[in-house]
Amino acid sequence: MELIRTFGMKDPNKTYIVRPAVYAVVFNDTNEKVAVVQTDCGKSFLPGGGIEGEETHTDCLKREAIEELGLEIEIIQYIGFAERYFFSTKEYRDYLSQGYFYICRLGKKVCEPMEDDHHLVWMEFAEVQKKLFHEHQCWAVKKALEIGRQNGK
Repeated sequence: MELIRTFGMKDPNKTYIVRPAVYAVVFNDTNEKVAVVQTDCGKSFLPGGGIEGEETHTDCLKREAIEELGLEIEIIQYIGFAERYFFSTKEYRDYLSQGYFYICRLGKKVCEPMEDDHHLVWMEFAEVQKKLFHEHQCWAVKKALEIGRQNGK
């Protein structure tokens, strides 16, 4: 059974909206940098997002990669599951983000990103750990690096 990593504190007096999501950890060719989506308001996230309807994890990641980056994406390996309790200052709601994380590879460009306030940037590991908005995403990047080391990459 998979251990569930939980970040943030659950307030028993609040009602949380559960939001299952899928995220990609993508390294550059030298494994020195990580692909990050930066928004115009300055927040940084891993590529990916909420699962819609009956989407599979693969379907969700492919859709999100097109919307955010305009790129195809290939899933390489499952990293794990982690969740985070947080308050969205954009929507003024409490969320439990349930994240499924995968090591992925970006493919060819198929269109311009549909979300024009999202920009692909490549960040070094130390910067990613400081700038990612969600702690469970930081955990996933660390875990992906461990997997890479175990696989000799």
